[in-house]
Amino acid sequence: MDPAEATERLLEAAETLFYAHGVQAVGMDAVRERSGVSLKRLYQCFPSKDDLVEAYLLRRDERWRASLRGFVRAHGDDPLAVFEWLYDWFREPDFRGCAFINSFGEFGEPTPRILAAIRKHKDEVRAYLRELVPDPPLADMLFSLVEGATVLAAIGGDPGEAATAREAAAVLIKANKRRRT
Repeated sequence: MDPAEATERLLEAAETLFYAHGVQAVGMDAVRERSGVSLKRLYQCFPSKDDLVEAYLLRRDERWRASLRGFVRAHGDDPLAVFEWLYDWFREPDFRGCAFINSFGEFGEPTPRILAAIRKHKDEVRAYLRELVPDPPLADMLFSLVEGATVLAAIGGDPGEAATAREAAAVLIKANKRRRT
């Protein structure tokens, strides 16, 4: 198996296992077994578990944001479409909340590279909302609604948290438009 295929298989296995069970609970042997990649190749691709966790988070970030961006673009770049996308995500059978918040909470004090991957995701989501809503304070409020809805949906198992956050976002957007005119 070539390194690119092994890396892809390892990342697929890591994402499935880490998201479902938590980073700390999943050992490298479980990732190796699920991926079908030899232990030697695993450590050639990812010399340490931290390397694998960082790669998993960076990959998940890219995929998550691409999915969100594509959905919102298909809905005319309406910032409220973010919350419709969240609703769909929250309804997925394997939804377990935000992988980045979950990872941060698991580690207590993540390594600098893992912390950087977590922060990158949050910074990129905030930046995307600032693209959709050119008023930074309003975009930051929407970001807080996204984060809060995600945590509440994960804890309570209620995808309706996205609708609640959408309603709050609509009120904020409307108030912001009135203020600017």
